[in-house]
Amino acid sequence: MWGLLTGAWELHPQVALRPEPFGALAYHYGNRRLTFLRAPELVEVVRRLGEFATVDDALSATAVAPGRWPAFRTALASLAQSEVIRPRGPASAVRRGIDAA
Repeated sequence: MWGLLTGAWELHPQVALRPEPFGALAYHYGNRRLTFLRAPELVEVVRRLGEFATVDDALSATAVAPGRWPAFRTALASLAQSEVIRPRGPASAVRRGIDAA
């Protein structure tokens, strides 16, 4: 499931990102995991994932060079396994006030 990251994704609502010179620390208040995001560009993608219909749309919009997309997809898959990001479904869209239809 985590390898492809199809569809829409978002930062998990129980995750806080703390900016650091190397990128950010992500702390999940639910599972108490601390995760390092080791690139500022990855932090930007994670913060903005919820704005886009697909991971590729988020990568494109945040100006990640296409040659780096495979590495970013791998990193995002790892963040999905750690529950830093999660699939965005109709329930989360409704919570944000977006028409889920």
